[in-house]
Formats: sequence, structure tokens, C-alpha cells
Amino acid sequence: MSDAICYLNGDYLPLDEACVPVLDRGFIFGDGVYEVIPVYAGKPFRLAHHLQRLNDSLNGIYLVNPLSDEQWAQIIRQVISRNTGGDQSVYLQVTRGVARRDHGFPGEASPTVFVMSNPFSPVDAKLLEEGVGAITLEDIRWQYCHIKSIALLPNILLRQQALDAGAAEAILLKADKVTEGAASNVFVVLNSKLVTPPKGECLLPGITRDLVVELADKHGVTCEQREISREELLRAEEIWITSSTREILPITRLDGHPVGDGLPGPLWQKMYAIYQDYKDELRRSV
Repeated sequence: MSDAICYLNGDYLPLDEACVPVLDRGFIFGDGVYEVIPVYAGKPFRLAHHLQRLNDSLNGIYLVNPLSDEQWAQIIRQVISRNTGGDQSVYLQVTRGVARRDHGFPGEASPTVFVMSNPFSPVDAKLLEEGVGAITLEDIRWQYCHIKSIALLPNILLRQQALDAGAAEAILLKADKVTEGAASNVFVVLNSKLVTPPKGECLLPGITRDLVVELADKHGVTCEQREISREELLRAEEIWITSSTREILPITRLDGHPVGDGLPGPLWQKMYAIYQDYKDELRRSV
């Protein structure tokens, strides 16, 4: 049994004892949003950015944020402190709450607020040395992918297709343009320049994605935010995926063919080192 402690609607309790009613709209409809926040040395990673995205997602589904940023920060700090044991990954979720099953918004339901933490598992060193495989799939998801919705069944089906094909991720295309991965953002290197699709309703504004763009600019790495065609993806010198849990992961095989020379490329190695230095600064900060 898990000894993890979570937060649910005002209470801190063992995760195994946390329960929500079956009429919660998150359970019935997937009517809610979520965030995943890495924690290094007990410190939430880019917390303000995650809370801003949470608020944007709540606005996107017309749900008033039930807590202030300071209240969220206090709860997250409490969950971190009650789940000791190194780096962590905090998951938080807000649903529209419990109400009679009806598609229309309920008039008086109170949002359900849930926060838990899991140990943060670093990416296997072998994957960093060799990279991972990906496949391309058509983006079948809805038109509001900038909302971090808990209704993830399309993403799950796409990711499972990748896993069934022996790959780690599916890179999605809409009208022959790259959008993102099934559970990640995408970067490519073309003519020694870093390129990533622009933010919009077709992709989630990833916190790690934005940080990579920020660090590239700071360290003199040219990074363009523009559309990437299927043809450009297939001839890219390097391909990376980014997410809070996988950080910056090199794709070295795409649809069964090597990307570049089939090994993590030099620009990935540079940006990965810069990213790790940024994390180390956070660990050393007071």
C-alpha cells in the first residue's frame, strides 16, 4: 500500500484513502484540467509558470480558479514536505465538481481540488546516450489542445500506437504540419537552427518548451517558432521532444529510419547541458 500523502478538498490524507463521488464531473465527463510540476531538492520547478497555465486552462473551460496562487503554493509546499524522499513530481487536478449528470454546467457545484506527489524518476541514461524512437501519426485530437484537459483519451490512443510500434512517442501532424507529441512538445534542428511549432490552439504551451526557447535565446542558439512541414520533419538533422517529466529527450529514429546519424546530436547535447545547469542553479538557490 502507498504511504503517499495527498490533498483533497481541504484535507491532507493517505493517497489510498482519497475518494471522490462517482457523480464528480471529472469522472463522468472528464470535465477538468490538470498540471504536472517537477520538484527538485524540494523546490517546485517554474511554479509561477505552471500556475499561470493552470489559470489559463481553467479560463478555457469557464471554471473560476478556486484558489489564489498563494493558496496553491502553500498546498503544493505542504504536499512536497509530507512526501519526503528526493525529487518529486506533483500532480494537481481541478474538476467542476459533483452534480447531477447533465451536459450543461451545474449552477452550484463546488470544484474538486486534488494534489498528489510521486517520486521523480530521471530519464534512463541509456536513453540519453542512444535516443529513442518515434512514429508519425495524424493528429486526431480536438481543437483546443492549448487547454491542459484531463480528457486525454485521444492522446492515450496515439501514445499506445507508438508503444505498440516499439517507439517512445508519436509525433502528430495536422494538414502535414507538426503540432506536438502525444505527450510532449517537439523541436527539430534544420540547417543547424532550432525550430519549434508556434503556440496556438493546436498544441499545449509546454513549460519545458518555453524554457528551452528561453535558454536558447540566452545562450546564443538561434530558435525559430514557426510551422514545420512533414518534409522538414523527415529531413531534420535532430529531433527532440520536451516535457516536464522527460525534460529534453532526443529522437534518433523516426518511422523506423535514423534521424541524422542515428545518435543524439551536438545541439541537443549543448541544450541538455544548459538545461541541467539551470536545474542545478535551482537546487543551490535558497
